Amino acid sequence: MSSGSEKKPLTQSRPAWDDYFMEICHVVAKRATCLRRKVGALLVRDRRILATGYNGPPKGLAHCDERGGCLRQQRGIPAGERLELCRALHAEQNAIVQAAIHGVALEGPVTCYVTTQPCVTCAKMLINANVTRIVYEGDYPDELSREMLAEAGVELVRYRPPNPE
Repeated sequence: MSSGSEKKPLTQSRPAWDDYFMEICHVVAKRATCLRRKVGALLVRDRRILATGYNGPPKGLAHCDERGGCLRQQRGIPAGERLELCRALHAEQNAIVQAAIHGVALEGPVTCYVTTQPCVTCAKMLINANVTRIVYEGDYPDELSREMLAEAGVELVRYRPPNPE
């Protein structure tokens, strides 16, 4: 006899690993100080978080909001262009830097979870940091990034959030 209030088995209520890590990415992104886009990244091996990163200026430097706004935005520069004018490091770059600062080796198969597809600069850094898989959610206008990741054999996976029940 069913009471109508049966619980789902535990395995059905637990998020899949990609869902779990992407949700954490969104929490990390909340620390970002970029005025245009808040991005979070995780470096993961064997289902363990090795390092996290979010976009913002180098430590000790003023954030764009403290300097009168985003220079790229003020100049009308579209996303994906003139990245050298941005004060911020990208989330993926900060995650790699954090791993280095804390002596975390990025050996073996490493997955990068990131809320936005990596730009070409981040793609090159992730390739050299032994990342073998990238799970990203939002698009970014950088075809060269995609081409280089494919050439390097890095699996690029577009994350789709699970459908709410």
